[in-house]
Amino acid sequence: METMKSAVDLLAAEIKDLYSAEKQLTKAIPKMIAGAKDPHLKAGLSAHLDETKQQIVRLETIAGLLEIEASGKVCKGMEGIILEGAEALSTDAPPLVHDLGIIAAARRVEHYEMAGYMTAIAISDELELSEVTALLQATLFEEKGAEESLRTHFDGLLVKCTAVAADSGKPPAKHTPNVMAKTA
Repeated sequence: METMKSAVDLLAAEIKDLYSAEKQLTKAIPKMIAGAKDPHLKAGLSAHLDETKQQIVRLETIAGLLEIEASGKVCKGMEGIILEGAEALSTDAPPLVHDLGIIAAARRVEHYEMAGYMTAIAISDELELSEVTALLQATLFEEKGAEESLRTHFDGLLVKCTAVAADSGKPPAKHTPNVMAKTA
């Protein structure tokens, strides 16, 4: 168990966790690229892989500013999200649905990262570590951009997927089940 005596210790733990998460992603994103069918999705994931590598460099810079080692912690949350993403990659589905699953998994990654960066920013801002805060904010900006790009791509593929279903004679699933209905 890790001992934390101050907000500085908490920030250090957050930085180590983010570092571990980003390092794990440098191994997971290439698998997503290889599994994706859509060339635009492949390109977007490739661009984000390059960003992720730069985010690691930023975290190493932050660790230096805080006089800590960036490594030494395993982000268990990211491990779990990556395992869920692996399920999306191994799903037997038509190409559009397969890519939608990959994007859904990637969006979970982005939201998890954004939460971590927002937490670290709040701590570093409170500690008046302006250089650390600026570096973290730069990464948060990139993560938000990646999520927005994924969301836009998801929406476009979803429209195509619905159109394919309509062209095949299958009615699109546009109804919302009544989840509050009682079953007897």
